[in-house]
Amino acid sequence: MGFTKTILRAAPSGALPRAGQRVTVHCTGYGKNNDLSSKFWSTKDPGQQPFTFSVGLGQVIRGWDEGVIGMRLGEVARIKCTPDYGYGAGGFPAWGIMPNSELVFEIEVLSIE
Repeated sequence: MGFTKTILRAAPSGALPRAGQRVTVHCTGYGKNNDLSSKFWSTKDPGQQPFTFSVGLGQVIRGWDEGVIGMRLGEVARIKCTPDYGYGAGGFPAWGIMPNSELVFEIEVLSIE
């Protein structure tokens, strides 16, 4: 179990975040009602903003924590998470994420502090 990462736009150089650093990302999540082509949330949606968190500290789902820590500033990647690296047995019903769902996130690293 875990995640797979596909680079959609490589960053030729740039910083890699270290555990504890704050990263800001654009993110779009797919997997609503177990359909990996169905979006459930995006920071690019009207009224939303880029998302900031401290990487490697368990503040977000495990797929983000482990996937983003290996991404360079400016890189865009698609991260596919198994349920244990997403929302697990509980899912996230408010967003239409069913229990034990695989999820896909398209993430762009905007800043590293």
